[in-house]
Amino acid sequence: MPKPQTSNNKAIGLYDRKDFVYIEQDDEYECPAKQRAIYRFTGIENGMALRKYWSSACPRCPQKDKCTTGTVRKISRWEHEAVLERMQQRLDARPQAARERRQTVEHTFGTLKAWMGATHFLMKTLPKVRTEMSLQVLAYNMKRMMAILGTAKLIEAMQA
Repeated sequence: MPKPQTSNNKAIGLYDRKDFVYIEQDDEYECPAKQRAIYRFTGIENGMALRKYWSSACPRCPQKDKCTTGTVRKISRWEHEAVLERMQQRLDARPQAARERRQTVEHTFGTLKAWMGATHFLMKTLPKVRTEMSLQVLAYNMKRMMAILGTAKLIEAMQA
């Protein structure tokens, strides 16, 4: 799962978020000009707690025109971003993982989606949708077992 890009700064020639290094022990970011963007406050956006950082040195920084069009460069960090960073490190260590996932898990969900059709779930409310999904997964697993073992061996295994 690649980390989403939420900024267009690179496209317009400004420093990208990747150019700012998070220093975990200090809970600060270091900018390309070697200034520190410190934690200021936490805000809620789209239901997510985002920590906001910026440096007081921005207004008089010689690299400001490469960094931001505003008065200061603000950096947002999701409260659970460390989880995404660890996941990215694991993916970088095993680049074949995405291919393996496509070949195993993605196929299953693609099949279930095709079976369910364009309307997807027929029921409403979470408990009913869970039940409907459970029945779909059970049917998928039964068909897979029939394909692998054969119907007779599956019935025999179920009776044992």
